[in-house]
Amino acid sequence: MLERSANEDVGLEERNVESFLELLYKEKDERLAIPTCISSVVTKFRVNGLGTVCGRFFIGTAEKIPDFELIDTTGAGDAFIGAIMYAICSNMAPEIMLPFAAQVAAAKCRALGARTGLPHRTDPRLASFLS
Repeated sequence: MLERSANEDVGLEERNVESFLELLYKEKDERLAIPTCISSVVTKFRVNGLGTVCGRFFIGTAEKIPDFELIDTTGAGDAFIGAIMYAICSNMAPEIMLPFAAQVAAAKCRALGARTGLPHRTDPRLASFLS
């Protein structure tokens, strides 16, 4: 996710977005089973053929669901996007928004069908995000 900066700092060094994202992905801790978020500092990015943009990148990781708990992935992407929309409307910070959406999608994957496993706001797995 890219959060554009309101003021484009001319003093920032331009970085190639592809190589920058590769470095950011290397910060992921593969041992963690819970969704997390990795963020960058405000940087000016150059995208080949598109120009430059100034902002922060956020990379969200997915929950590692054990095979015996994984029932059905139908609707997981829609659950993720719906949770992102809820988080935006709730003014949730990006560092919380991405793991929250991943948690909602993971909860959905633990039940059969596109809507059956969708968690409610009272779901204990979401408590840390909604408090």
